[in-house]
Amino acid sequence: MLERNESGSTIEIPPIPGALVINIGDTLQILSNGRYKSDEHRVRTTSAQSRVSVPIFTIPNPTEIIGPLPEVVARDGVARYRDMVFGDYMNNFFGNAHEGKKSLDYAQIN
Repeated sequence: MLERNESGSTIEIPPIPGALVINIGDTLQILSNGRYKSDEHRVRTTSAQSRVSVPIFTIPNPTEIIGPLPEVVARDGVARYRDMVFGDYMNNFFGNAHEGKKSLDYAQIN
């Protein structure tokens, strides 16, 4: 069972037989200039159905600069996130208390 946090409350998302669910992280949200949204979620099993979960995490090197892809910014007409050193973003992410998706505020252009 996939559960997603929406406005402070957790909602259950029922499984769809044969579906492939892909959850993305904050880095892809930044690279896509917000077109793709990372989601605060958790996954749990139920006794009624079996499921397979394969978590795969890929991240840039800590010294890499991340930001919206130039092609996406050209299409959107505006950058919604700033360029930053990935290690700085991760230090902010792990250095502050988690409150929903507030970690993205560090990267956002106001």
